[in-house]
Amino acid sequence: MIIESYDIDTEPVLTLRDFYGEPKHLVDICLILFSDEVYQHLLDTFECDLIGKIGCANGDVSIYKLNYKGKDIAFYLTGIGSAVASSMCYECSWISGATKFIMFGSCGSLDREATHGKYVVPTESYRGEGASYYYAPAADYIKIKNSDRLVSIFEEMNVPYVQGRVWTTDSMIRETKGLCVKRREEGCIAVEMELAGVQAVCDFYGLELYDFLEPGDVLEDSGYEPEGLSGANNSLGKLYIGLNVAIRL
Repeated sequence: MIIESYDIDTEPVLTLRDFYGEPKHLVDICLILFSDEVYQHLLDTFECDLIGKIGCANGDVSIYKLNYKGKDIAFYLTGIGSAVASSMCYECSWISGATKFIMFGSCGSLDREATHGKYVVPTESYRGEGASYYYAPAADYIKIKNSDRLVSIFEEMNVPYVQGRVWTTDSMIRETKGLCVKRREEGCIAVEMELAGVQAVCDFYGLELYDFLEPGDVLEDSGYEPEGLSGANNSLGKLYIGLNVAIRL
């Protein structure tokens, strides 16, 4: 069973050393991006240096470094989904040396009134995916450790936010009415696809994760409203929030 996958009693058969050699130490902070438009904006706007590549059979993922207000910050365009995003986070840490990751993407709102006009700062994430069970003991939720610290930075920056539980799902378009009701009853205000796995990997390897989300589409009993999704996916507003969080860490 998937909930029995957390094995810390035996050694891994392979490690990243087998693929990348010894770990490097080039930067301390990295942005995890989900939007190609945001990614291209950074490449077009800043002087960016290629510092490494995450290898993959369907194409390498480039890791770049820029300097923002005197601070070197790495960034890369991650894959979608908990298993891919969590793996890439750890690979990036090995390749670049980054130990602090700022991740910001879009989410579906489960509570329109709570999330309207605000960024979501998750406190816990429901583990409706598979990757986290290999990196943390089985449980329904995983704590997002730096939620309160990120909130303190948001307050310093006057960024509108709401804190609350979120739901990480591995299966987009299988957010059924029944599951949405269950998650709402447990206090979830949004649904997304990566956080539980990435947090579990960061906890396991001693990395720091700072995550916030921009609500886009809305999932309610009355139906699905997709109108805000594209804007939330590609918003430059959250990019500059992420950059300004980075210089405060």
